[in-house]
Amino acid sequence: MKNLLWENRQRISRKVLESNHLDGILFIGLENIRYLCGFTGSDGALLLTPEESFFLTDSRYWTQSEEEVRSSHILRYKKKLDGIVSTLRELKLKRVGFDSLAFPFAFYQSLQERLAGQIELVPLEKEIKSLRAIKDEQEMLLIRRAIDIASKSFEHILSIAKEGISEREIAIEMEFFMKKGGSEAMGFDIIVASGKRSAHPHGRAGLKKIERGDFVLIDFGSTFEGYHSDQTRTVICGEPSPDQKKVYEIVREAHDQAIQKIRPGLSIQEVDQAARDYIQDHGYAEYFGHGTGHGIGLAVHEEPVINKENGEPLQEGMVFTIEPGIYIPEWGGVRIEDMVRVTSQGAEVLTYLPTDLRII
Repeated sequence: MKNLLWENRQRISRKVLESNHLDGILFIGLENIRYLCGFTGSDGALLLTPEESFFLTDSRYWTQSEEEVRSSHILRYKKKLDGIVSTLRELKLKRVGFDSLAFPFAFYQSLQERLAGQIELVPLEKEIKSLRAIKDEQEMLLIRRAIDIASKSFEHILSIAKEGISEREIAIEMEFFMKKGGSEAMGFDIIVASGKRSAHPHGRAGLKKIERGDFVLIDFGSTFEGYHSDQTRTVICGEPSPDQKKVYEIVREAHDQAIQKIRPGLSIQEVDQAARDYIQDHGYAEYFGHGTGHGIGLAVHEEPVINKENGEPLQEGMVFTIEPGIYIPEWGGVRIEDMVRVTSQGAEVLTYLPTDLRII
């Protein structure tokens, strides 16, 4: 991958330096480090200054960092705290921002004590959270690959799922199929919840066996070169009842209306409201308690959050899920989740599995 990609990401991130009058920003969150310099290991730090970038690591990652890190000087340390403190002092920085959501409090305290008032540490939250909200074309290639891997796994499981198979068997088979197909890891445990358990939005796959008449809610995703996919389909074992058809179609229409609403500049809360209003108008408001979606990329959940509190505007290039649901205790639930990208023309639906109610 050409250095231009990393240089562009760092250039955009430096706007946070300018707007907050900082001499540098210190990152220890692995997703942001990977995003800004390409390092894929499990520990390290990245210091971004107005002119340069420095990746700090220990002996475990010296070889790996030489192979992976782009557009950054590589500095070595024996102890992480020592390495960070000495680098900040050597560069004579006075005001340094840090990702407050990624810093353990004990680490922050130790850093403060070592700097002894010589360098001001400035907590950053919103500014850092939004850094990765707009996806570039390289990110989109990896996201699309993750979607393909997961989608093929779902089609595979539908070819073998039947009455009597357990939730856990479905989850294990899908995970195996995804990893065999190129997924490097599971971003989250596959959710398989059937029958009354489908009313649990995040129900873990258990030993329960699929029975005739069960809704089966399956929430799944893969990871490809660090980037995640996330989608949900609800299927049914045998013919659906009239009430099951009704609830399913309400969720599907709410899902479609939210997607149709998407366009640059629209308040995010209006997307959430489109799905929420439709479900409320059909008498099921109390059974839809979570937000309508979330951003996705190097983390399964990142900016933007699609809920009724978020008044920020949609921006072209954002990637997030749309996932309304209805969950009725002691009866069952339905969720339909797709990933979308904001374009100048509206929403591009990235996931492509059919949304009609499929029978197993």
